Amino acid sequence: MSDCIFCQIRDKQIPSQIVYEDEWVLAFNDIHPQAPVHVLVITKKHIPSLQEMTAAEDALLPAVFSAIRKIAAQAGIAERGFRVITNCGQSAGQTVGHLHFHLLGGKDFE
Repeated sequence: MSDCIFCQIRDKQIPSQIVYEDEWVLAFNDIHPQAPVHVLVITKKHIPSLQEMTAAEDALLPAVFSAIRKIAAQAGIAERGFRVITNCGQSAGQTVGHLHFHLLGGKDFE
């Protein structure tokens, strides 16, 4: 078993509230939401961070952002607006070493 919690969620070894899944991406509700809608969108391939992506893996990013658009529409936040964040490295606040994006919405941000 992988030590990566997101890989364990991807492999359905840890239960989660999955809101979207396709060939490249898995998305699930954050267990500590920072907004009414807070979805984590992960690459199915284990990549430690955005900085560690290879040129060959750059092709995953369109799939990630396509999924984010679909999830935002499904969650009813596309019209009003939403925020997408990725933390890259410990100093930026990345706590799980697996490339992921936070999709936040359902409230006004400052």
